[in-house]
Amino acid sequence: MIETLPDILLFEGLDSAQLVMLKSLFETFNCLSETVILEQGTPATYLYLLIKGEVEIRYKPYDGPVITLTRLRDGDVFGWSAVVGSPYYTSSIVSETEVEAIRVRGNDLLKLLKDAPETGRVVMDRLARVVSSRWENAHAQVQLLLNVSQR
Repeated sequence: MIETLPDILLFEGLDSAQLVMLKSLFETFNCLSETVILEQGTPATYLYLLIKGEVEIRYKPYDGPVITLTRLRDGDVFGWSAVVGSPYYTSSIVSETEVEAIRVRGNDLLKLLKDAPETGRVVMDRLARVVSSRWENAHAQVQLLLNVSQR
């Protein structure tokens, strides 16, 4: 799946050097239906881009039952806690179907912002646009990250 990075809308238009750099950061992730991919309260490590399949975002308030927040499909992104500075995932992600995804360690993506700021900015901006419909301030939070990384 990593070989198809140039075919993924998120990476469209990037030059070959940028794609080589990104291929070294991303890895393939696959799982079966009913798999807990991320568990609320566990260390936030990876950001995921869903290539194929459906997942459910679940949130468990401390004083109530589990709530289904939304469902994500092909092209959606989850696991933002790994990038925005939260040490733990704030919700759980459970696969509803078989899932094909790619993932990147949040620390590696933040390092990309420092080591290759132009490429990092393009990728982070595109990721923020993917989730902007369900996370209204994603773009603003990513911009804050970009500004911090430039200091």
